[in-house]
Amino acid sequence: MDALTQVGISTNALLHSILVILVISCSFGSAQAQNQDAFLQPSDTLNIQRRNTVYITAGAGFGLSLVALNELWYADYPRSSFHFHNDNDAWLQMDKVGHMYSTYFIGKMGMDALAWAGESKKNQLLYGATMGFAFLTAIEILDGFSEEWGFSGGDMVANVLGTGLLVGQELLWGEQRIQMKFSYSDTDYPEIYPDKLGSNSLEQVFKDYNGQTYWFSVNLWSFFKESKIPRWLNVSLGYGAEGMPEYEEGSGAEMYSTYRQFYASLDLDLTKIRTNSSFLKTTFNLLNYIKIPSPTLEFTSEGDFEFHAFYF
Repeated sequence: MDALTQVGISTNALLHSILVILVISCSFGSAQAQNQDAFLQPSDTLNIQRRNTVYITAGAGFGLSLVALNELWYADYPRSSFHFHNDNDAWLQMDKVGHMYSTYFIGKMGMDALAWAGESKKNQLLYGATMGFAFLTAIEILDGFSEEWGFSGGDMVANVLGTGLLVGQELLWGEQRIQMKFSYSDTDYPEIYPDKLGSNSLEQVFKDYNGQTYWFSVNLWSFFKESKIPRWLNVSLGYGAEGMPEYEEGSGAEMYSTYRQFYASLDLDLTKIRTNSSFLKTTFNLLNYIKIPSPTLEFTSEGDFEFHAFYF
């Protein structure tokens, strides 16, 4: 399978996933002119109208996204009988971590939407936390019928891990003590491979794995609730990679190597900032999926070490 098309579908899956969740989030903002804060306040009991709004909006968003992908993306490539493809060695597994983040992100947003509607914790886990897994599984099945790609077992494992991280913490602790986050910084690689890594800034955020970093952000206070550790203080461990795609002779670029990057950094859990404003709580919750720029230590698989005063 061509690397260009491989990265294209996984990053487009992430993009469409985020767009779907933004559609759900917009339902929260539709009543801003009419008592915005009260509208955003989660219901103490099941609110049928809110619940129906969440399910209908999510279902319509997912359905339209899949139809759009099928007609606007997959239609450009030959169809085939269902088949599998092993792409576990590609992109230094950055695409797999991206799948894990996507299912975690969409699932958590699904849970929050149902909590806003007053759904039970059981239903939040059953129907909300699994939204990401359901959506990305559907995309994987579409991959399986495309001659250009194929159903990836590695992608499915990553989807399970993302959902498992979310659900497992809720079952174990009743909260998210370890949160997945995302950050991105520009690189020079898209100038060499604009078709593969994006020809504009928005495309590059989703397609240039060289600039992406995925984080596991640990809230310290959650593990030591009797301590004086600030509730909002997190320690984050990140993973990235650079030098992708592998150097191609004739590209016009200087020779470069491919390597993994590991990070240790401070972070903030914005959901732990105390406020009585439902609007601020919702805003902090949405922003909490993005890693806060902060001092960071970087280690690479080539044995290099670097300190960044602020890394994003």
